Amino acid sequence: MTPVVTGPETVTRPDVPPPPQRPGRTVLDIVVPVFNEESDVESSVRRLHAFLTGGFPYTFRITIADNASTDATPPPVIAAGLAAEIAEVRTVRLEQKGRGRALRQVWSASDADVLAYCDVDLSTDLGAVLPLVAPLVSGHSDLAIGTRLGRGSRVVRGAKREFVSRSYNLILRGALSARFSDAQCGFKAIRSDVAHRLLPLVEDTGWFFDTELLVLAERAGLRIHEVPVDWVDDPDSSVDIVATAVADLKGVWRVGRALAGGALPLADIRAQLGRAPLEPAPVPGVPRAMPFQLARFAAIGVASTVANLLLFLAFRGILGPITANVAAMVICAVVNTAANRRFTFGVRGRERAVTHQFQGLVVFGLGLALTTGALGLLTLAAPGAHLAVEVAVIVAANLVATVLRFVLFRSWIFRRETTPVPTLEKAAAR
Repeated sequence: MTPVVTGPETVTRPDVPPPPQRPGRTVLDIVVPVFNEESDVESSVRRLHAFLTGGFPYTFRITIADNASTDATPPPVIAAGLAAEIAEVRTVRLEQKGRGRALRQVWSASDADVLAYCDVDLSTDLGAVLPLVAPLVSGHSDLAIGTRLGRGSRVVRGAKREFVSRSYNLILRGALSARFSDAQCGFKAIRSDVAHRLLPLVEDTGWFFDTELLVLAERAGLRIHEVPVDWVDDPDSSVDIVATAVADLKGVWRVGRALAGGALPLADIRAQLGRAPLEPAPVPGVPRAMPFQLARFAAIGVASTVANLLLFLAFRGILGPITANVAAMVICAVVNTAANRRFTFGVRGRERAVTHQFQGLVVFGLGLALTTGALGLLTLAAPGAHLAVEVAVIVAANLVATVLRFVLFRSWIFRRETTPVPTLEKAAAR
């Protein structure tokens, strides 16, 4: 093991020889999206370049993707100056904002073997760059992500961001059956051949871009490598958490609907890239065991409760507590029914999908009566109750409604007619 020291970072890496490279071939193109980051972009890019020059065994390029900045960041000022000074740095200017838009444009045009990106604040320790990229260079994996929620990760951030991050990933596990642990860490990489097949299917141009890309990759049977990272929160981050959360929930609904309707050619991508399906096909006519259903339903229920809470908090200041609760529950009910239909009870295809949603709304009405009634009683019993009390009542009522929902889903909406299995005597008589 050879210690490599570059400025503030020290990383111990295995002596991995560079792969055979054609002259002029770039192995890694790492994109740094920026929007009005004139105070950070120069120091961050220089720090990243010094690290890669000192210890990275592959050829690389750093691309500064300017997201329509209005300060001094756009070319030909800071970014262009860096590109002129450092051979491995280039700049791309976009006239529209959006991290996803920037990554799509740069990655689609890049000639590198591996495409990556990192946030301009370099919150992720750079020692994770080689572990992120190496499995893609070798062909072992198709995508790689840094995870702040995996075993071995070391993270420094506030309680609010920690809660939002974990809640969001619970929602993804419940609503979209995602298996990756951290969708929004700003530290990811993808093989270029995989990117060229997946990018045309990704619709989002903002923060949900990462999630959509990962969900599609996972559903196509691609291999996602996770790297535990050391990560320190940027206290000056300008990301609007509530607005981003609402936009992400809309993205979850859109992608879930597309997957349920079979609108995406994931089987073709799986065939092209040669990965096996992630799970065996279900056996027709054989219902899943209740323990499995309970586990899936519980995960989706937790995700729905968290999503309902986030939407309630987002809507409350505009609509008031009662209307905010109704709006949040309607959105979550549709997503919850679709997720349970597909992942808990194994119902695929469009047959009776509308009927199932209608029946799900009936169940939603019962849950709405519980939660709204609970809020109404709270208003009568304790006028002007603190927001924390309202939230506690909403959570408790949702838990009761969740139990009722499982019973009705299993015994009514998604009940399967089973065919009696013939005994050995009857089979022999035939």
